[in-house]
Amino acid sequence: MYFWQKFLVICISVLICYPGVIQSSGIVTLDSLEIYNTHEWFKASPTVYFHCKAENNGTELPDIKKPHVVYTFNGQESWQPLTEFTGTKCKRCGLYEKDTVNSDDVFDEWEFCPSDFDADGRYVKFKEKEFNATFICANCVRTSDSNSRLAPQHEKGKGMHIFLVILISAAVSVLLIFAVLVGYKYWQKRKREQDQARFLKLFDDGDDIEDELELGM
Repeated sequence: MYFWQKFLVICISVLICYPGVIQSSGIVTLDSLEIYNTHEWFKASPTVYFHCKAENNGTELPDIKKPHVVYTFNGQESWQPLTEFTGTKCKRCGLYEKDTVNSDDVFDEWEFCPSDFDADGRYVKFKEKEFNATFICANCVRTSDSNSRLAPQHEKGKGMHIFLVILISAAVSVLLIFAVLVGYKYWQKRKREQDQARFLKLFDDGDDIEDELELGM
């Protein structure tokens, strides 16, 4: 019994801890940005911000004040990071300028993906007559590389996962059958002991009756 309990615990632990293909969290920061023009007529300096769809708030870039100036960042600014990837799925993101009268102006919108980043974790987004930006995401490199280079291993991992599920199911079934057999054997033993006790009691009762008859005679 102890062996099967230990075996079951080991199987469950392997299933829980089996990593498969682990998706790294990709923190995206802005490394540099240059805008080529502004769209707001009524403000001396533009209010530029970065925003991804389905995210609550955009990230305002307070340092961007003039066009044709290359602004560089170290990733430690109070408004960093810009966004975060939790897997390989792309996001619809864009660079915008706030407008005091109409809807905000759009520098550009694009599908922003972890696979966009090169081996150094850098991604350059250029839009003619609008802007030139460089983004940094070190973990995005590992995420995209692992999914492109380890796709066969991912399929193998899925097969191993199914195998472990079947193995654990079989182990649980065997354990249940073993428990039923042990319980049945114990019940048989108890039944035999009770039958023997009743049988012995019948003999004792018979001896008592004979003794009473002999005394009555």
